[in-house]
Amino acid sequence: MTSPLLSIAGLSAVSDRDGGAPILRDVSLTLERGEVRGLVGESGAGKSTIAKALLGILPRGVRITSGSILFESRDLLTLSAKELRGIMGSDISLIPQDPQTALNPGRRIEAQLTDGLRLKRGMSSGDARRRALKLLEEVHIRDPERVLRAYPHELSGGMRQRILIAAAFALEPKMVVADEPTTALDVTVQKQILRLIRGLQEAHGTAVIFVTHDLGVVAQICDSVTLLYAGKVIEEGRTSDVLAHPQHIYTKSLLAAGPRYDRPDAGLTPVPQAVFEQLRREIGIPEGGR
Repeated sequence: MTSPLLSIAGLSAVSDRDGGAPILRDVSLTLERGEVRGLVGESGAGKSTIAKALLGILPRGVRITSGSILFESRDLLTLSAKELRGIMGSDISLIPQDPQTALNPGRRIEAQLTDGLRLKRGMSSGDARRRALKLLEEVHIRDPERVLRAYPHELSGGMRQRILIAAAFALEPKMVVADEPTTALDVTVQKQILRLIRGLQEAHGTAVIFVTHDLGVVAQICDSVTLLYAGKVIEEGRTSDVLAHPQHIYTKSLLAAGPRYDRPDAGLTPVPQAVFEQLRREIGIPEGGR
């Protein structure tokens, strides 16, 4: 039996800026090769902190206090900055949330797509450009020659996000971290982007950590899901099982709170305050604490 591509065990983190307040509480999860796992939860649940820990970009003031992040049996938390640079981009890449800020406004798309190919793969300028054109075709961008010559502000939000997806898959990484990549997009474009990510993931056999607050998105793209609250894993499993037969009252309440497309006139049902009180007791959060 092969070992998981990614194995997070007992990961805990605190915010020194908030007096050592817990951000992650003993988080453990695995990711198999070719699997898409959703990290889902409300704001402050810890999902983006996990993603940043995987990428080695935790903000100042956030400190890992225990645990390990094994990627192909190497603990990312113990690697040097040089060793991490060798992995990031090549073996692990990122699809960021906001394409408006992720792309450099002063550089043409060609330069931003070919830099990694030349630096990480040693490609010539000509080979890198040809690869960039192919990447744009893979993400279904029309007239890729024109887009390569364009600056980010000359493109729509959906096109910019497609370019970031192309960049994430450019070096054929083993794992992609998608940090809420559809949040800034309208619903129609969101569906196209999800289908695109899933298609590339399947074509390349890439594993994906998909960070989102939307269980509807999880249902569309994720094989498995980990539900977090206040930095603690509340429920996890195969997506179909968790959505069809949720075990925890918090999961059940979140599913009940979502809109019902088969009953468009039905009002939304907020998560009862008693559920949050139960969660705080389970996790051990003191009254007024985090």
